Amino acid sequence: MKQLIIIALFAFFSIVEAKAQQSEIFVTGGKAIKGYDAVAFFKQSKAVKGADSLSYQWKGATWLFASQEDLNAFKATPEKYAPQYGGYCAYGTSQGHKAPTQTETWTVVDDKLYFNYNAKVKEIWTKDQANFIQTADQKWPDLKK
Repeated sequence: MKQLIIIALFAFFSIVEAKAQQSEIFVTGGKAIKGYDAVAFFKQSKAVKGADSLSYQWKGATWLFASQEDLNAFKATPEKYAPQYGGYCAYGTSQGHKAPTQTETWTVVDDKLYFNYNAKVKEIWTKDQANFIQTADQKWPDLKK
C-alpha cells in the first residue's frame, strides 16, 4: 500500500514538474545536474560539485566541472558523460513523463549515468532496471521534445 501511495504522489508531482520542464536537459537554476560534475560520477564514482569557473554550455544548460581535465573530457564527448534522459528520472521516463531528480540517486549502468526522483523511486527502478531502461529508451525520443 505504501508503495502505491509513493507511486501516486510521484506521478502527481512529476506531471506538475514536467509541465515546468520543457527543455531536453533537467536544469535547476540554469545548471545541469544541480551543478555537479558529470565526469566525476564515472572517474571518481561519487557526486562532486563543479565550479562556476569551469563551465560549459551544452544543449541549453550550463554544465559545471571540478577540474579542467573533466571539463575537457566532457567537451570532447558530452554524450558519453551526460546523464541519460537529459538527467530526468529514469523511472519516470519509463512511465512516459519527465520528472525531476535528486543527485544522490545516481547510478552508472553499462557506462551510462542515470538519476531518479528520490531514493524510494530508485529502489523501485533498481528491481527491474533492465526493463525500465529498455522502456525509457523507447519513450525518450518523444519525451525530450
